Amino acid sequence: MPPESPSPVTSVPEPPRRLPPWLRRPLGGGPIFARTSSAVHGQGLHTVCEEARCPNRGECWSAGTATFMILGDRCTRRCGFCSVPGGRPGRWIDREEPRRLVEAVRLMGLNYVVITSVDRDDLPDRGARHFADCMGALRREWPELSIELLTPDFRGRADQALQTLAPRAPFVWGHNVETVPRLYRTVRPGSTYRDSMGLLRGAAALPGIITKSSIMVGLGERFEEVLAVLDDLAEAGVRRLTIGQYLRPSSAQLEVRQYVPPDVFERYEAEARRRGFGWVIAAPFARSSYHAELASPAPGFGRAMGFVGAGR
Repeated sequence: MPPESPSPVTSVPEPPRRLPPWLRRPLGGGPIFARTSSAVHGQGLHTVCEEARCPNRGECWSAGTATFMILGDRCTRRCGFCSVPGGRPGRWIDREEPRRLVEAVRLMGLNYVVITSVDRDDLPDRGARHFADCMGALRREWPELSIELLTPDFRGRADQALQTLAPRAPFVWGHNVETVPRLYRTVRPGSTYRDSMGLLRGAAALPGIITKSSIMVGLGERFEEVLAVLDDLAEAGVRRLTIGQYLRPSSAQLEVRQYVPPDVFERYEAEARRRGFGWVIAAPFARSSYHAELASPAPGFGRAMGFVGAGR
């Protein structure tokens, strides 16, 4: 009887030297891209699309969407995967940001808004009140507006953040675990897997809240380790999930350890759906806010978008 085939990514390979053909993206452009850029920059707003050098910026901005990043462009942590500059904002908050966010949403004509932020460990509430203020400003203009947050873990203030944001329901509360527990010290220094899971569990217990998380692969994790994270997320009540390929934003960030083949993303999606996740995008270019406005991506959405198997 032949031996069983090993699970994908059972060991950590040497860093790959070349980008595989399935990891090629258009730059984007055209009048809608220009309108998105004007709305964002004209209001002096930041986006994670630019600050984190997201490879989907061309597609998303050309479709008229963007992920707004509030609370400045300096993060109080220095995660190994992220290109957002680190620094100490000194408890500074732009109190006019909610108003300018409303104006940008008006100019872009959005009916689904995604808001994220840098980590603000310098603030007593870690920025939770500013999230609530931004949501309040948007809902005063459009009471039925759909909103998705992608928040930090609110280090040491998660319970306070839950109490602050709960009255703004309904909304989608996203928080990314990013990687497997074994790699946290390298990938997310200053964060803990336990804190992330605790926040997600607490948010999932709130009425009117749908919870969401995201995992990057290609950092040296093993296939079975990712499945264990899926188990933990499902147990915590998370119902939406993205799994995407880590791509190094610049030479200052962690090296890619493996370009995960498209068929492995198909396996991840199948495993996620088997665990009860009803909203899943698992594909090389999947990111936490990618196509967030879709009510329920159909199985194989990544493949249908040309992300799986392209160039093979």
